[in-house]
Amino acid sequence: MKAPRIATEVPGPRSRALVGEEARNLAPGIQSISSLSGLAVARAEGSVIEDVDGNRFLDLAAGICVNALGHAHPRYRQILKEQIDEVTVGSFTTARRAGALKKIAAHTPEGLDRIQLYSSGAEAVEAALRLAKSFTKKYEFLSFWGGFHGKTAGTLSLIGDGTKVGFGPSLPGTYLTPYADCYRCPLKLSYPSCGIECAQFARQVVKNNTTGALAAIIMEPIQGTAGNIVPPPEFMPAVKEIARENDALLISDEMITGFGRTGRWFGCEHADVKPDVVTMGKGLGSGFPVSGLASTETITKATPWGNPSGSSSSYGGNPMAGAAAYASVTIIEEDKLVENAAGLGEWMLSRLRDLQERHEMIGHVDGKGLLIGVELVKDRRTKEPLDKKVCVRIFQECLKRGLISMVYNPHFRINPALSMAREEAETSLGILDEVFTLVGRDGGWR
Repeated sequence: MKAPRIATEVPGPRSRALVGEEARNLAPGIQSISSLSGLAVARAEGSVIEDVDGNRFLDLAAGICVNALGHAHPRYRQILKEQIDEVTVGSFTTARRAGALKKIAAHTPEGLDRIQLYSSGAEAVEAALRLAKSFTKKYEFLSFWGGFHGKTAGTLSLIGDGTKVGFGPSLPGTYLTPYADCYRCPLKLSYPSCGIECAQFARQVVKNNTTGALAAIIMEPIQGTAGNIVPPPEFMPAVKEIARENDALLISDEMITGFGRTGRWFGCEHADVKPDVVTMGKGLGSGFPVSGLASTETITKATPWGNPSGSSSSYGGNPMAGAAAYASVTIIEEDKLVENAAGLGEWMLSRLRDLQERHEMIGHVDGKGLLIGVELVKDRRTKEPLDKKVCVRIFQECLKRGLISMVYNPHFRINPALSMAREEAETSLGILDEVFTLVGRDGGWR
């Protein structure tokens, strides 16, 4: 299962029937990649997904960075099957959870070796906020434009885009400042002559907007939902300095960037920054809903977070979650997936920049490892984003050729499984090249 194969129209008749059956009970609001494709999946292996009509697709989305190992990795399946036969419920210690925590601690930034597990990214971020309040005895938070940290009441308040519109007031004590998105600089400056002015702006936001009770600054080392935005290397160290000036913690939200996605174990390593707290998920469980945070012994002892039952959750760290985390980290280590992400990502980035030379609608390409962002534009000079309807057309044309991607947005995110082979990546980019040529030739994208 390495090459795409299209046997019917897409979506095919069986997909349409099954999706229609499910739609009678499914509430609205599912992910765009699912609703736009209309696919019903039968099975998947590695970087290939097969639908119920027998069509096979290469997968550049990987469950939105969840699928680190590749679909249906045999060792991952075996470890989880063994756990099912032993115990599946409870918070008691199991051998695999103990092994998972040891392995995670071997790769987190030095000193961040106290770990608590949860069941979703938002839950882990909420726990990090509670931890920051417990340790600092303060209650204000700074986050960034373009940032995404979850959809619970607290994490929604940290989001730096329109996702939270319509959900009522944000929590008091939450503030936003521009992220270092140099392609679309919010301050209309140019890097490097700007001197990272966005960091100085953040300093002023803290000074003028807060009440002097900043508990933490939370940031993604590379912003995922915003379009895989890579900041300059000076930005994260500058943010850490602002946190220190205010006796606040720095929380590195590594839901997307963690566990090898960027060609390093954690995204903060690219900036040589050791945060106070790291939140993690997605690749940690490779499909099983497990997330977590890591911090120091001193910080995690803070009360009330460190009290009995003060930091736990009903599903966090259950035996199946522990087994999934153990399997994921073990396989990432043994299959050298961090190294593959670094090497394959560098190659894909180079190929995409070649495509940028040939296709005027590609305005910007950047990334780290297998976390790559492509800006699709109407005009390179004005940087006006490509119309959503044109992006959806590109997505559908790719689908017809056997490629599942996130190109339905002008902030096009490429984040395949860390195990993707060079041959599969080359085929995927070949399909993108063909579709960009098709759409560019008819001029309908302007």
